Amino acid sequence: MDIQQIKEFLPHRYPFLLVDRVLECEPGKRLLAIKNVTYNEPCFLGHFPDLPIMPGVLIIEALAQTTGLLAGNSAPDVLGKGRTYYLVGLDKVRFKRPVVPGDQLKLEATYLRHKRNIWAFSCRAEVDGEFVASAEIMCAAAEQDS
Repeated sequence: MDIQQIKEFLPHRYPFLLVDRVLECEPGKRLLAIKNVTYNEPCFLGHFPDLPIMPGVLIIEALAQTTGLLAGNSAPDVLGKGRTYYLVGLDKVRFKRPVVPGDQLKLEATYLRHKRNIWAFSCRAEVDGEFVASAEIMCAAAEQDS
């Protein structure tokens, strides 16, 4: 999936769309995506000006957006138009190394289970094959308010 196809699934837009491309997708199982980290991103103005590091919460948000792409590809009838996909829980969050401008963040989401409208995924982020962060992420689909 390229950025135009990603924008069909995710409501996020610049500067908060944190997935640039989907490399692999096995609906109902796994999705692998990338985020190209660049120096001109707004977060680096203050985090930190002399030593720019991508905030951990943005790494987790990128992983959550990756789960949205996997869920949307796995169940478009449940997570399609008129529905919003919300982050509702995080477990087992871990960070190992910083992510800096110039890095290419690989984002992997693996489907674990879903019950009613709650979806659970095991997620992992890497740079150059090195572990960066992981989390179990839970999200829920809800009707959009008009």
